[in-house]
Amino acid sequence: MQTKTASVSAASAAAKSRWTAQDTTWVLSLFGTAVGAGILFLPINAGMSGFWPLLAMTLLIGPMTYFAHRGLARFVLSSAKPGSDITEVVEEHFGARAGKLITLLYFFAIYPIVLIYGVGITNTVDSFMVNQLGMASMPRALLSIILILGMMSVMIAGEKLMLKVTQFLVYPLVGILLFMSVYLIPEWNLSSVSLSTMPSLGDFAVTLWITIPVLVFSFNHSPIISAFSQAQAREHGELAEEKASRILARSAVMLLGFVMFFVFSCVLSLSPQDLAQAKAENLAILSYLANKHDSPFISYLGPVVAFVAIVSSFFGHYLGAREGLNGLVSKQLKSAGKQVNEKNIDKFTVVFMIATIWLVATVNPSILGMIETLGGPIIATILFLMPMYAVHKVPAMQKYKGAVSNVFVTLMGLIAISAIMYGLFF
Repeated sequence: MQTKTASVSAASAAAKSRWTAQDTTWVLSLFGTAVGAGILFLPINAGMSGFWPLLAMTLLIGPMTYFAHRGLARFVLSSAKPGSDITEVVEEHFGARAGKLITLLYFFAIYPIVLIYGVGITNTVDSFMVNQLGMASMPRALLSIILILGMMSVMIAGEKLMLKVTQFLVYPLVGILLFMSVYLIPEWNLSSVSLSTMPSLGDFAVTLWITIPVLVFSFNHSPIISAFSQAQAREHGELAEEKASRILARSAVMLLGFVMFFVFSCVLSLSPQDLAQAKAENLAILSYLANKHDSPFISYLGPVVAFVAIVSSFFGHYLGAREGLNGLVSKQLKSAGKQVNEKNIDKFTVVFMIATIWLVATVNPSILGMIETLGGPIIATILFLMPMYAVHKVPAMQKYKGAVSNVFVTLMGLIAISAIMYGLFF
């Protein structure tokens, strides 16, 4: 009888561990969350540093992305209460006061990125209308509210629709990104690949150091990790961590391959002066390429890729921002002894998000400035440092102690934070 039970259990475990269409959907959703404004602006900041620092960044970003996001997924899955989101897990492990603080930080790590997407999508569509379609600019306030309401309507409809729309968007996005990367190869200027352009060791180290925060932002999909981990816990139970790690590994490989090929192709086909101009114009790299090249292919498809990338990434980041704001409001109501009505909190979050994204998109602040100053330190703290701290302090996480990857993640998190602080004060 015991043998039969064990064999049934083993068969069940094997069935759960098999790769499924739902796993592929999650890979695409994680990829889509990362491939947004950060990726489309990554060639600008990273490329201005030259070829050799960019090559070093490529070697670092794959392990950084996988190990850091795996650590955060393990943290969410470490809860004794199945189905807990990240704000609840933080309170469970670190107490109510720390829970409020980290939930606040979590919200402010993701919320600025949601604002960035409001700016990015408005600029992308406006540039496309003016430069490719030959239309006059719409009033910025009107254009931004139409685009924001369109994206928000998908999120209000629910997580299932969001996953379907993301999957629908990401397949063509991957194909077009790859095609555009290959299409730009004849434009490559390989003079920067020469060893004579290699910077001194000191300049190389400083360049790499100050660019790491942009790398962290560009490959960041932490806002969707909580919802992703909850879904794995529901579907796979005790095998959730194993399945989550496999999905995260494939997502990291996909990001590294497609995105860095695209970044190298853009950087090698543009001069440092071109990249500086794109930064000054506050445009995504594809919008700048569309304006620079006479090719109808790039002119029309470039802005479409930028649009799709921003929309797919907006969905994942909105999930995290909503989770953070809902957690903040809920915790505040509980501490005040008031009843928590989740539906009313959701309604408040929707109104707040629409109003503030619209306001910032209308004002049009510098996107790269927002990336570098608003979310960076907190993203690095929550994604890199908090799970590594939990490995040593939380009993349920101590089984992960002693891994070399823990040292690597902690070190990269500290480097990212130090570079951001340096950029803010010097």
